[in-house]
Amino acid sequence: MTTLVVCLDRTDDVGRRTGLRTPIVGWEAVRALVTDVGLADPEDSGVNTLLESLRVAQSLRDDDEETVVAVVSGDRESMVSADRAVARQLDDLMAEYEPDSAVVVIDSAEDERLVPIVESRLQVDAVDRVVVRQARDIESTYYLLKQFLADEELRQTILVPLGLTLLVFPILASAFTPAVGAATITAVIGLFLLYKGFSIDERLTRTAKRLRESLYSGQVSVVTYVVAIGLTLVGLFVGALGVSTLEDTQGVLVPTMRFVFDSVPWLAAAGLTASLGRLFDELIDDGPLRSSYLHLPSLVVSVGLVVRGFSGFFLEQQGWTDPLVIPSIRINQQGIGSFALTPGQRLALFVGLAILLSLVGVFTVSRIADSAAGKEYADGDEPAAEEEPSRLADAELTDGGSKPPRPRDGAEAGSDSDDSADLGPNAEGEDETGANVYVDTGTDDDVDTSTDTDTGTDTNTDSQRGPE
Repeated sequence: MTTLVVCLDRTDDVGRRTGLRTPIVGWEAVRALVTDVGLADPEDSGVNTLLESLRVAQSLRDDDEETVVAVVSGDRESMVSADRAVARQLDDLMAEYEPDSAVVVIDSAEDERLVPIVESRLQVDAVDRVVVRQARDIESTYYLLKQFLADEELRQTILVPLGLTLLVFPILASAFTPAVGAATITAVIGLFLLYKGFSIDERLTRTAKRLRESLYSGQVSVVTYVVAIGLTLVGLFVGALGVSTLEDTQGVLVPTMRFVFDSVPWLAAAGLTASLGRLFDELIDDGPLRSSYLHLPSLVVSVGLVVRGFSGFFLEQQGWTDPLVIPSIRINQQGIGSFALTPGQRLALFVGLAILLSLVGVFTVSRIADSAAGKEYADGDEPAAEEEPSRLADAELTDGGSKPPRPRDGAEAGSDSDDSADLGPNAEGEDETGANVYVDTGTDDDVDTSTDTDTGTDTNTDSQRGPE
């Protein structure tokens, strides 16, 4: 059993420092190479890798195992040419020495990428990575930084903001103060982290894509969404205006309730407009109408009534709004005079109206769904249950052979006819060529039919039905 102890050098450090061409094979040749590489660059970790290759080969020889130690290097032009050079050298070693397995010795993560090339040609029993103790952390950090700089997305995400920060901070510090510059940079970094943390960029991309598709498809919801945004802005402005008219108050409860009380009607109108636009799109679409879009308008109005009722209740309790006055109602000279509701009655009225409206919406949606299902059933979209037995009755079992002719309507087995006689079960007949024809349909009745055909116009048919 021969084991190949191969030292891999992807970047051809051996060739650059000594001028030798690989592969270099043999104990004495590799030992001489250690001296040449050490004299050329004593700080190179390749010296330790070559010594490790010799140590592994000596250890295997002590175990009475035949070994071949070799050094294989790549190319300096490109990574592809380097890998191909290593592959050619490995093929030459296998053709000359015919090893049964291999032990790979490397000194960096860069050289470790050559291990699959060795595994594709030879069984690899072990991979020995040599790392100089004093350079372990430095080498790992260098490799991580190299991987980081090779990733374009990471560079744009981290290096670009960092570079902008280093450029903007001196400008802000010279124009204002270092404290203002540091506070501005910190705020911008915080906004950027929130922007990436909440995936706002992906949300904006999806929103822009949906908006573009809606514009090209001519949906009504595009217009209603714009109107809803306008109503929302109006509601926010009205709410802020109502808060500004308040005098100095203790706490934030009253201003908050005032803002909600004044802005809720406009916000509810915005939600109602947007939901109606989406509902119109569903109605125009040929697909089935989903019940969620039917529930949404009444749900939006109901929530608006509840929020308006509770905010009015709190404001009226604190005396910041007038009581709700019910106007007088007169029918045929009789009626009810106007009266003011207490805060509790006002809240109960709004909550009751909200519940009533939601119930009406649910009832309406259920009726629409039932009518739609009945229409589909009437149009014949669903097969009738009574059709199943008839289809099963019409189905016939066959072994793949020819089927016997079916009797015409109104004809019965064994009936006489002046024109023709159909072949019945277990019937024998003679065709025009004089051949006998036998048909077995698997029934219990036997019908003997004989047909004589002459050149004349007369045809005699004899049909007999016999017992089983």
